[in-house]
Amino acid sequence: MYTLNELHTFINKGLASLDFNMEPAELYKPLEYMISIGGKRLRPVTCLMAYNLVSDRIEKPILNPAMALEIFHGFTLIHDDIMDKADIRRGQPTVHKKWNNNIAILSGDVMSIKAYELLSACPSEKMPEVLALFSKTAAQVCEGQQFDMNFENIPFITMDEYISMIGLKTAVLIACSAKMGAIIAGADPKVCNALYDFAYTLGIAFQIQDDYFDTFGQSNIFGKNIGGDILNNKKTWLLVETFRRIAPNDKERLNYLLALGSEDAREKIEGMQELYINCGVKDAAEEAIAVFHKKAMEIIDGVEFTPAQRELLEEYANMLIKRIK
Repeated sequence: MYTLNELHTFINKGLASLDFNMEPAELYKPLEYMISIGGKRLRPVTCLMAYNLVSDRIEKPILNPAMALEIFHGFTLIHDDIMDKADIRRGQPTVHKKWNNNIAILSGDVMSIKAYELLSACPSEKMPEVLALFSKTAAQVCEGQQFDMNFENIPFITMDEYISMIGLKTAVLIACSAKMGAIIAGADPKVCNALYDFAYTLGIAFQIQDDYFDTFGQSNIFGKNIGGDILNNKKTWLLVETFRRIAPNDKERLNYLLALGSEDAREKIEGMQELYINCGVKDAAEEAIAVFHKKAMEIIDGVEFTPAQRELLEEYANMLIKRIK
């Protein structure tokens, strides 16, 4: 089996080979730009990792569908950045900042179409199942984004509502990536479903960690401005857990901070960071990430994987939760 670094190399070479030198340049240059600024390539690597548990032949019928997942993810990020009014992505200007909103919207649309084009390289006998999985997941990701925006206008949500939202917005695409790789490799349905649940659970941990980095990370490492979620009053794991834990005498302070606008950005960000630490939420987030990691490993305990397969899955799980950005 290949290492995760080797699978990452396959993806990077494949993405670098894609040709976006087409007209109108304003439509296609943002696609090339979005791919060129890098990223973790988590979703395509997840797909190849699951495929590699069964097969070592990394060729077009699996590489192109894996790249389709990254292209689709890029589409969601372009549109998310517009909605979040984000200026930086992966340490570089976001597409809508470098060009404008209209170009970003249209280029994102083309990325979603390109994803389906790449998906068509899937073996014909697997296409109906793969296409159904991918299309369902694509709709779920949009549903998750809408819930995320809806929550910005709701004073309070529960942790169950939050977990459901990030399950749609983040975890389902990672889970889809794992199951797709297993399906194309011809794995047993039980294995395909277990890998879906395994990756879904890790996806929850991944998003909680993303929330954590947005508040307590380092901008030069994380690749985005720190505190963006705080400024937008986004219902992150940290804020939702604070709702649950907040002491009565701290509620007024919380409400004051939430009411601050962008003109008081520094006070708002630093105040919320302090509140999260004092409420024990910063430490609790780290514990929650570890809990979901443990649950994910328990899922694959129920499947008869070889020691080599198990080692690759453990390496993959650790890669997700021991990252620094």
